[in-house]
Amino acid sequence: MHPPQRVQFSFGGPTTPCVKILLIVTVAGFFLQALTQRLFGYALEPLLGLVPYFVTHRFFLWQPVTYLFLHGGVLHLAFNLLVLWMFGCELERAWGNRFFLKYFFVCGIGAGLFVALLTPANASLVPTIGASGALYGVLLAYGLLFPDRKILLWFVLPIRAKHFVLFIGAVAFYSTLTLPGSGISHLAHLSGLIIGYIYLRGWGHFRLLHRRCLEWKLKRMKKKFRVIDGGNDQDKPPYIH
Repeated sequence: MHPPQRVQFSFGGPTTPCVKILLIVTVAGFFLQALTQRLFGYALEPLLGLVPYFVTHRFFLWQPVTYLFLHGGVLHLAFNLLVLWMFGCELERAWGNRFFLKYFFVCGIGAGLFVALLTPANASLVPTIGASGALYGVLLAYGLLFPDRKILLWFVLPIRAKHFVLFIGAVAFYSTLTLPGSGISHLAHLSGLIIGYIYLRGWGHFRLLHRRCLEWKLKRMKKKFRVIDGGNDQDKPPYIH
């Protein structure tokens, strides 16, 4: 009789260099945010958070970057740091430092731009803060690279990474449509997933579509031209296109 198989869960491990830097900068941003509020009574969110109106009308172009390092409280910060450590370290080890860091900021900045451009006018002065847009891209990448790895949903329910990504994608999409004023930027979450997928897999689809389009155009051109094998063809009408 064989002993029962154990389900293995593997996350994080030794902290990788880029994840360590992101963790330190994020914690520093949170402390700076708290200190300026407590010591000077000045909130950093309108300046360094993502305010759609300020980005699109006043060109606060740093905000799609700086909003990633501000958070709405200790729990918000702790959860994002945990997700970054749990999933980001394995991605960095698999991809290398440069690609991981580039991917993190592509998803985070891209999600910020989506929020800036698609937020309704009546909410365009509300700041968005937190790294969730980038982290949803990290979760998507983890599901693509390690689709059968087990994840504890809500730290209780074992679920495969690929199914977890489908679940959070469905929740983000539904919440974007039905809970626009909930205080959580579901649009940023959904945008991080979409941008991450396009960055990792979408360009291949676009290249394939472009190639198919060129092949179709070539076939059309061949139908409109006649190939002449030398000789004098003066008696035949010319082909002009």
